[in-house]
This record gives sequence, structure tokens and C-alpha cells, in this order.
Amino acid sequence: MDNTPLIKGENIQKIYGRGRSALTVLKGISLEIGSGEILAIIGPSGAGKSTLLNIIGCLDSLNGGSLEILGRDVSGFSVEDLSGFRNRHIGFIFQQHNLLPEFSAIENIMIPLLIRREKKKYAREKAMSLLEKFNLTDRAAHMPSELSVGECQRVAVARAIIGDPQIILADEPTGSLDRANSMNLVEVLFKLCRENRTTIIIVTHDLQIASLTERTISLLDGKIVS
Repeated sequence: MDNTPLIKGENIQKIYGRGRSALTVLKGISLEIGSGEILAIIGPSGAGKSTLLNIIGCLDSLNGGSLEILGRDVSGFSVEDLSGFRNRHIGFIFQQHNLLPEFSAIENIMIPLLIRREKKKYAREKAMSLLEKFNLTDRAAHMPSELSVGECQRVAVARAIIGDPQIILADEPTGSLDRANSMNLVEVLFKLCRENRTTIIIVTHDLQIASLTERTISLLDGKIVS
């Protein structure tokens, strides 16, 4: 593994609200995550796991400290710059698949490449190759409403990785799946990430899934405890 941190956070703080109603969610988080590392963030509800993931994913801002991703200080980026940076370098997987209901499975997967203005033919071919990896070739033209929950989540994973991001952020990606589907999804995802040396950070309450990662960070009350 490359020893140069892909992600480096120093004393990250996040506060919601002001004055007496202010709530400090992250209380000085410092961490380094390497290229190609598969990492789990665990902890009880309210510990700050999703908030930290959103900050690393440039979906939320920090109130104190610093965050470098790919050697760049992202805290000073404009909204437009952040959007472009996310599209190029970060893929997201959520507990709810968040597929667009008006588009088919293959069209949903193609979206990140079309946003980059890649050619439609190239995007479709790459999306189809991912559908094959996830054994969903026969579901390519189906709408999300015609897919099972497990199939929708596999489509969401394919959408997250189609742009070859250096970082995959997964927030409880198996929370709505049964055990068999959960383990299958994680095994395929981790295999693809290892093949491409993609860094993956997964927030999970599932200790069995966390045990499959290379390192685990435990959060409690906005701080890293182990």
C-alpha cells in the first residue's frame, strides 16, 4: 500500500447551529487514509460517522481544522469546484439506492459519465460491462420500480464506480438488505476496489462487514476512540 495519505484530516470540527442551540458533532478528528485502503467507520448512532463521511465526500463543510484529498486542500473550493471534484474523484453509495426512477438501470449507471460529457456510446458500453459483473445484464432496461431492493443497490454500486473514482464512500450500503445480499454486495464491491486500488470508506453498524475491511475506526461522541 502507498504510504502517502490519499486523505488527510487535521483537527476536523463540525458544528450545527449557533449560540445556545449549537451542537458540536465532530470534536477534532485527525486521520490519514491511504491509497487503496479499505476502511470501516463504526460507532453508535449520533457518534458523527455520517457527518465525517459527508465532509470527506465534500458534501458538507467543516467549521475547523483542515482536509486534504489527493494533496489538495478542499476546504477552500468553490461550490462549482467541489461538484467537479466529486464527479471526478469520489463515488457515493447510500443505504437508500437513490436511483432516478424515470431512468432505466443502465441509464442510471451511465449518469456520472454523461455529466462529464463522455460519449454516450462509451458510457453505455462501460455501464453494460458493470451490469455483467453484477449479474444484471438481463435487467439493463428495467426501471428501478421493476427491480428488487438488492438489484437496485447493485445498480447503485455500479453507478458509484463507473467513473473510476479514487475514493468510494459508502454510508450503510447494506442497511436495507438481507444477510445474503449484504455479503454478496460487499464482496463484489471490495473485489472491484482491490483490482483498481480504489480507497473505500464504509460506515456500518454491521461488525461482520467491518471485519472484512483492512482497518476500523471507532467514533464515539464526535471523537475517534480507537
